[in-house]
Amino acid sequence: MQRSGANSRTFAVTASAAGLALLLAMAVALLWLAPQAVFAQTPQQEEGSSSKAKPTEPAPPEAGGPQSDVGPIAIPRRKEEPPPPPPPRRTPPEGLADYSLRVDVPVVNLDVLVLTKEGGFVPGLQKDHFRILEDGVAQKVTSFQQSEAPITAVLLVEFASNSYYFVYDALNASYQFASSLKPQDWVAVVAYDMKPRIMVDFTQNKGAVYAALGQLRIPGFSETNLFDALYDTLDRLDGIEGRKYVILVSTGVDTFSKLTLDRALAKVKATQNVTIFSISTGEALRRYYESRGGLGPITSLTYLQADNQMRHFAILTGGRWYKPIFEGELPGIFREIAAITRNQYSLSYKPTNSRQDGSYRKIKVELVAPDGSGPLKVLDEKGKQLKVQIIAREGYTARQIVE
Repeated sequence: MQRSGANSRTFAVTASAAGLALLLAMAVALLWLAPQAVFAQTPQQEEGSSSKAKPTEPAPPEAGGPQSDVGPIAIPRRKEEPPPPPPPRRTPPEGLADYSLRVDVPVVNLDVLVLTKEGGFVPGLQKDHFRILEDGVAQKVTSFQQSEAPITAVLLVEFASNSYYFVYDALNASYQFASSLKPQDWVAVVAYDMKPRIMVDFTQNKGAVYAALGQLRIPGFSETNLFDALYDTLDRLDGIEGRKYVILVSTGVDTFSKLTLDRALAKVKATQNVTIFSISTGEALRRYYESRGGLGPITSLTYLQADNQMRHFAILTGGRWYKPIFEGELPGIFREIAAITRNQYSLSYKPTNSRQDGSYRKIKVELVAPDGSGPLKVLDEKGKQLKVQIIAREGYTARQIVE
């Protein structure tokens, strides 16, 4: 009995010691884990505590920004400065409306050629010798000068397989023009049949001009789209400043153009600072056939219309129209063109009709005596009165403002 009781006491002591050890181990574990649990819970506790916290002081108004439960977000606000005072308003004079009016009166530049009956240039004229009429109303000349300068020209050549004689005349006239060029001249060569082709762009190299003409050997098409080629050439010249010239060497016949004659003439009228000198080709062949019964009623009418077109292209721009029969006439024609283009009178005036309505205004230039007593008399060296012709564009198209 005693042995069993001792065992029971021993078991009780051992159990109590084991329990105490277990309690101590748990306490140590709690003490070791407690800091980690505290640090782990700190953000949550801080977050929870911050959500319930309130600022102890109201935020200053300079802080700015949107408000929240804990106060404003610290975005400094710029101090608003008072706007500057408006400029003093000018009061219009009594009786006038409160608005400003600006009138942009364009200046019309006009190149005038005064030639004798033989085609010679008449020098020495003064500003008072010219009178300009626009739609019958006299205009005041604001600037005047006699100029002699290099030319800027486009040689526009018809090159189509319509007739060997027409091609020969066109190339012969083109080479004659190239031989009359000076080193300071700017020239471009454009050939056309169904469409225009730039053989050489503007150059001062006469050799390049000859090389471009040397490429015109075998025509490819028989169509002669004169209206399209002339329109395209004038359109390209719009971007070039100063006075320009177009030397048009053609039969004047148009067979396949997309544009009509009216469109081509409207473009000629609307283009500023361009003078056309037109040279018709094939006159000798036409006269040969006419002497042997003619070209037929339709063909004859076609060439009459072609001559009329070539003449109008020149007259509308202040140029001249030539219809040579013989090859020997060409050097004299290009000498005359050179004298005309290099010697001219440049006049400017502000039209009394300041409306910019896109209308066409007719221009007439007259030579008058300085005292206004009558027409100006031009005398030669022997005192004989000369007949002179005045060459200037017939009018211009006023600029139109679209509102």
